[in-house]
Amino acid sequence: MKTLLKPAFAVGLALASASAFAAAPAPASSAVIKGIGVIDPGQIVGSSAAFKAAEAQRPVTYKQYYDQAKARNDQINAQIKPLADKFDADRKAPNPNTADLQKQYATLQQLDQQGQRDLQQILQPVQLSQAYVEEQIQDVLPKAVEAAANKKGVTLILNRDAGAVVMRDPAYNMNADVTAELDALLPVAQLSPPPGWLPREERERQAQAQAAQAAASGQPAPTAAPANGAAPAGPPADSR
Repeated sequence: MKTLLKPAFAVGLALASASAFAAAPAPASSAVIKGIGVIDPGQIVGSSAAFKAAEAQRPVTYKQYYDQAKARNDQINAQIKPLADKFDADRKAPNPNTADLQKQYATLQQLDQQGQRDLQQILQPVQLSQAYVEEQIQDVLPKAVEAAANKKGVTLILNRDAGAVVMRDPAYNMNADVTAELDALLPVAQLSPPPGWLPREERERQAQAQAAQAAASGQPAPTAAPANGAAPAGPPADSR
């Protein structure tokens, strides 16, 4: 489960558009303009102490799911390999039976797809944990950006993940500054989501579906549900 980093940097900092800066060449170090910084939110999240701690702890906390997934993967490979070997041999034989090869291929494809669904189902708790940790970090990230900008006197932040920056002088790189602020705000994230928790995108999809259904039935739109126990920003989180 992969979540896109789309933090809303509504922190009073101006964000430049791609059209304004994409074609601009990288300034030389001797001509660095003060008050401008560039960040890579994806790199910042991945470099944060909370993210690294969660990545280190997850294989221990969720060991049973990793073990189950490995066992199921071994079963899938053991089931598919002889069929794949036969398919390969039949394909290379003189005058191969095309119809039979198509049936063999369809069987292999079906087994592989079912196996992938099984693995995804087994690892769903792991994927939810990953999404939960990333969402906690993303929720704190705008505050970390604002704190780093205030300390450095930066009033314009460019988001490289958004494609607004093609080249940059290292002097504008604020990744380390923002990461330091992020680590101070959220040194550890909660590893396991509360029961029933869903990633933000899924919650938003459900809310939109409910609103559309309510509009179609003439009923008032339901109140947006909270983040199902998402951790508040701050140090008291626990990675275990």
